[in-house]
Amino acid sequence: MSWSPQQRPAAPTIDVQTQSPLWDAEPAAAGTVRAAIEAAAALVPAQGEVSVLLTDDAAVRNLNRVWRKIDKPTNVLSFPAAKAGGRLLGDIAIAHETLEREAARESKPMLHHLAHLAVHGFLHLLGYDHQTDSQAEAMEGLERAALARLHIADPYGVSPKQPQETGNA
Repeated sequence: MSWSPQQRPAAPTIDVQTQSPLWDAEPAAAGTVRAAIEAAAALVPAQGEVSVLLTDDAAVRNLNRVWRKIDKPTNVLSFPAAKAGGRLLGDIAIAHETLEREAARESKPMLHHLAHLAVHGFLHLLGYDHQTDSQAEAMEGLERAALARLHIADPYGVSPKQPQETGNA
């Protein structure tokens, strides 16, 4: 059987909003987020809309406090939409300062780490998680595969400068 464009599942619609001027220094950020989510959606097809907010630590800290009762910033938050048949898959928020610190600490290009967090957040919208070893293995495998499509190195690989961490991405 031959492949035709009609057989390809529709990719999600991706809306990227920049809320913090910190992102002005990264003009390719929105394009990086779109490419990363499209790469993940090619592996795990999903139709609908994804909204991504590129913001700062203060905004993410507030979201984390309100929705998760954790009063500190984090790198990425995902808010899956209710499964009521709507077109919205959910929202993702990414904090600039935390992302920048992590990328520097791990000696990774900031846009590569941004792509990883976008894929990670998108997979959470689709129901993937990393609470157990088997869940983490499945989710990390999809992250690696999506990033490989973008020619980005394995984000969980051990670098000579930094031992692999076991925390959440």
